[in-house]
Amino acid sequence: MAHVSMVLNGKRVSGTVEDRTLLVAFIRENQGLTGTHVGCDTSQCGACVIHVDGKAVKACTMLAAQADGTEVVTLEGLAKGGTLHPVQAAFREHHGLQCGFCTPGMIMAAVDMIERHGAGNLDEATIRHELEGNICRCTGYQNIVKAIKAASDEMAGLQQAAE
Repeated sequence: MAHVSMVLNGKRVSGTVEDRTLLVAFIRENQGLTGTHVGCDTSQCGACVIHVDGKAVKACTMLAAQADGTEVVTLEGLAKGGTLHPVQAAFREHHGLQCGFCTPGMIMAAVDMIERHGAGNLDEATIRHELEGNICRCTGYQNIVKAIKAASDEMAGLQQAAE
């Protein structure tokens, strides 16, 4: 058994888990945060993408014990004070979802993408390339790409306004 302690969406959490417990299971089953989805269990679909210490990680590929002492952000941790994160709002506004199963992973991957490339610095080709590790079985990705581009551009505008 392993004792795990981390900051999850800004809150210190801990628990005792079997050594083989995946981080996605700890988040969903031990902490009750079901926004992180389990899709394929093979790291192919990207439905379980979260951020660990500021980097996008597929939570089905990481043991909960490996996350001990880290800062983890899930889809539930993006919104602040009841206001959706710009990527969440853009997915809603541009209908970047259909059934919604892949949406949490897509949003978390998009936030990471924007942070790494810089707000306003994404084009369609880059977005499509970056989404190769996330599978959506419902869409042709067009609205997902449109939502990510719109969020990136909006976030660039917010940064300029703050300066």
